[in-house]
Amino acid sequence: MPGENLSRDEAQERAALLSVDGYEVSLDVRSAVGGTGGEPRTFRSVTTIRFRCSDPGATSFADLVAPSVTAVSLNGRDLDPSEVFDGARIVLEDLAADNELVVDAQCAYSRTGEGLHRFVDPEDGEVYLYTQYEPADSRRVFANFEQPDLKAPFRFEVRAPEGWTVWSNGAGERQDGVWRFAETKPISTYITAVVAGPYHYVTDTYERTFEDGTRLEIPLGAMCRKGLAPYFDADDVFLVTKQGLDFFHDHFDYPYPFGKYDQAFVPEYNLGAMENPGLVTFREEFIFRGRVTQASYERRANVILHEMAHMWFGDLVTMVWWDDLWLKESFADFMGTFSMVEATRFTDGWITFANNRKSWAYRADQLPSTHPVTADIRDLEDAKLNFDGITYAKGASVLKQLVAYAGRDAFLEGARRYFKRNAYGNTRLGDLLSVLEETSGRDMGGWARSWLQTAGVNSLTPQVLLDADGRVAELAVLQEAAESHPQLRPHRVAIGLYRRGQEGALERYARAETDVDGARTVVAELAGAEAPELVLVNDADLTYCKTRFDETSLATLRAALGDMTDPLARALCWSALWNMTRDALLPAREFIDLVLKFAGRESDIGVLQMLHAWAESALTHYAAPEWREQGSRLLTQGAAVELYAADHGSEHQLAWARFFARVTDEPGFELLTGLLDGTATVGGLQVDQELRWALLDTLATHGVVGEKELAAELVRDDTASGRRHQVRCLAARPSAAVKAQAWASVVESDTLSNALVEATIAGFGRPSQRELTAPYAEKYFAAIERVWAQRSIQIGMNVVSGLFPSLQDSPATLDATDAWLSAHEDAPPALRRLVLEARDDLARSLRGQACDAAAAK
Repeated sequence: MPGENLSRDEAQERAALLSVDGYEVSLDVRSAVGGTGGEPRTFRSVTTIRFRCSDPGATSFADLVAPSVTAVSLNGRDLDPSEVFDGARIVLEDLAADNELVVDAQCAYSRTGEGLHRFVDPEDGEVYLYTQYEPADSRRVFANFEQPDLKAPFRFEVRAPEGWTVWSNGAGERQDGVWRFAETKPISTYITAVVAGPYHYVTDTYERTFEDGTRLEIPLGAMCRKGLAPYFDADDVFLVTKQGLDFFHDHFDYPYPFGKYDQAFVPEYNLGAMENPGLVTFREEFIFRGRVTQASYERRANVILHEMAHMWFGDLVTMVWWDDLWLKESFADFMGTFSMVEATRFTDGWITFANNRKSWAYRADQLPSTHPVTADIRDLEDAKLNFDGITYAKGASVLKQLVAYAGRDAFLEGARRYFKRNAYGNTRLGDLLSVLEETSGRDMGGWARSWLQTAGVNSLTPQVLLDADGRVAELAVLQEAAESHPQLRPHRVAIGLYRRGQEGALERYARAETDVDGARTVVAELAGAEAPELVLVNDADLTYCKTRFDETSLATLRAALGDMTDPLARALCWSALWNMTRDALLPAREFIDLVLKFAGRESDIGVLQMLHAWAESALTHYAAPEWREQGSRLLTQGAAVELYAADHGSEHQLAWARFFARVTDEPGFELLTGLLDGTATVGGLQVDQELRWALLDTLATHGVVGEKELAAELVRDDTASGRRHQVRCLAARPSAAVKAQAWASVVESDTLSNALVEATIAGFGRPSQRELTAPYAEKYFAAIERVWAQRSIQIGMNVVSGLFPSLQDSPATLDATDAWLSAHEDAPPALRRLVLEARDDLARSLRGQACDAAAAK
C-alpha cells in the first residue's frame, strides 16, 4: 500500500519536527463475537494524540492502516477522510505549536498475527484476541506516529463482550462496561499491547526488599486459552519469572519500572515472544501438551528471561531507529542466557548457546545478506527482515566477547549507568560505548569497529610444531576471513590442550587464555607442554568464530569424540564439525557417521536434539544424491538401536523416538503403526497425543495413512493444536493432487490463518517427494513477486522462504534463481534478500554434495 513502508529518512524528518505528549486510545471489540453474515471484519478505534510541532505551519503525517476512517479532527477542524487518508497515512497540514488529533476509524481484525489477531478456538468456539506490533503494526489498531523514537505515555480503554477480561500494559479495571487502564510510562508504539478474551488467568506476587529498606511488590499474572489450562504449569513460569526479577534487580540497580508483570501465552503467534512492558506475549506452544525434554523447559526459561531483559534493554531505553535494533535484541539474547545460567536450574545454558544459538548466527553471517551487528536499515521492510541470527545470536556472542574483553564488573556497571542516564529515552551505539569506556578504561571505538560495524565470521585454526622430545615447540593460532568480508578481528580466546588418559577419557590438561589478533598469533604460554591429541582454539566459547582443527585433532575426534568429558568442549567440537560440513570441508556421510558413533553417549539433551536436526539436514541437503538411500537406512538403523538402548522412560529415549519417527524408512513403518494402535511398545515410552501426531506425520508422508486416518485422529484431538497437525499431515501426503491443493491454498488464496499457512508449507515440501514437487519450482518464480505485493509481509516471508525449491537441488534450479534475480533487479529489496539467501543455501548444498560424492571415490 502506498506510504506503508516508512523510510528512515521520513522518520528522522518527523522526529525532528514532532514530539508527542500522550495518546488516548479507545477500542471497541464487541464485534469479535456474535452477529451474522460471517466473520467480523472490523472494530472501532478512536485515538486522541496530543503533540507539539517545532515549526508551526509545517505539514507531517500520522500512520494508520485501516479499511476506512469515519472522522478526522485536527485542532478542532474536521478534515475530510477521503482527502487526507490514503489507507496508510493521514496527512496533517498547517500544524500548530500544540496539537490535538482525533481519529475515528474502522480497523481490521487480523488472521496473520499482525495487528489485532482474532482466533476462534475450534474446541469450544471461544474467541481470543491479542496484539502483535513489532516493528510497525500498531498502526493497524490505532492511529499513531509509528517509529520508536516518538515515545509517549498511553491510556487505553476497551469495550469488550460480557464475560471477557482485558489486559493492557498498565493495570486495568472494568467500570460501567468499559475496561480502563492506567497511563503508561513513555514507551514506543510497537510495545503497546492489548489481550482480550475468556483467558484462563493465574496470579502471583513478586516481593523484594532492597538494602535501603525500600519494598517492591509486582503483581504477576499468566494466562492461556481455557483449552490449554489443564497443561498450564504456571508455577514453573512464575518460578523462573521471580528468579529473573531477582537477578536483574541484583545486577541492574534499577527497579522494574512498569508496575505489573503479566505473561500471555497466545494462539497462532508468529514469534517466540514479545517484550510489551507489563504484558509480555508468548507463543502458546511453550505450554506443553505432551511430554518434552528438559531442553524445551530450558528454551522457555530462556525466552522468559530474554523478554524480561527487554524491560530495561529496549523498553526503558529504546533505539532511535531500527539500525540499532541490536541495542535491545543482542543484549536480551545475551542476558537471557547469562541470567538463566546464574539464577535458575538451567546451569548448562551456555552449552545450548554455543551449540544452538551460535549455529544460527554462523549461518546468517555467511549469507550474501549478512550485515554488521549495527545494520543499515533503510525502511520498515528492511527492519522486518533484520530480526535475524546476526542481530540476535551474533550480537549476543559479541557481547559475550565484550564481557571477556572489558570484564564482567565493568560491563554490568556500564549497563547500570546506561539505564540511569537514558531512562525512557532513545539511544544510539555511541551512548552505550561511552559508558563502557568509562567503566572499563578500554577503547570501545576500535572494538566496535571490529565487532559491531563489520560483517562476516572469522575462522581460527591451531598450528602445532613439536620439538625432538615430542613437546610443543610452538603453538600458533591462524586467523582467516572470507574474501567477501576480509576483516580480521581481535579475539579473546582460551586454547585448550586435550589428551586421552589411562581410562580413555579425552580431557584437558593445559589451557591458556590470550588475545588473538592478526593472521597468526603465537601462544607462548603453551610452549613446552606435552604434545596434544586435540587442540580446541575457542575453549569455553569466549569468542565468536568458526573453530577449525589440525589433522591430528581431527583424527582424534573421529576416534574419540564421545570420550571427551567436558560437555561444553564436546558441544563446541560438534558445532565445529557441523560448520565444516556446511563449508564442504567434511563429507556429509562422515558427519552422519560421527553422529551414529557418538550421539548415543551425549549427556546434554539439547545437544543431542541438535545433533539429530543436523544429521537430518546433512542427509537432506549435503549428502550426495546417490548415497541418500544408504544414509537413510543407516540413520534408521542407528536411531532404532539407540531408541531401544536408552533408559526406559528417559528424555533421551523420547528424543531418539522422535528422531526415529522422522528419519525411518519402510522397515520402521510397522513399529510406528504399532505404537499408534497399541500393538507395539517400547519399554517406558509414553505415546501421548503430541508423539502420536509425530508418528502420523511420517506415515502420512509415505502414504501409509491417508485422509481417513487423519480425520479420525482429529476427532481424537479436535483442538487448535490438533488442527495444525492435521493440516500439516494432509499436505504431506505423496499425491500430485494433494500438492496442487496445498499450493493453491497458500499461494492463490489468503483464507488460511498464519498458523495454517505455516503448517501447509511444512507439509508441502518433503525430502522423499522431490519428484512430486519438482513442477512447482517454475511456479514459485512466477508467483513470488505477486505474493509479496498482495499479502502481508509476514505471510510473504513465509511463502517466499518456505516454498523456495531447495529440494530441487540441481544446477538448473540455481540457474533459474539467478535468472529471476537478474530479471528482477528492481524488485523490493526485502524480497530480493530472501531469494538471495535461499540461493546461497542451495549453492552451499551443491558444494556439500560434491564434497560428499568425492569422499566415495
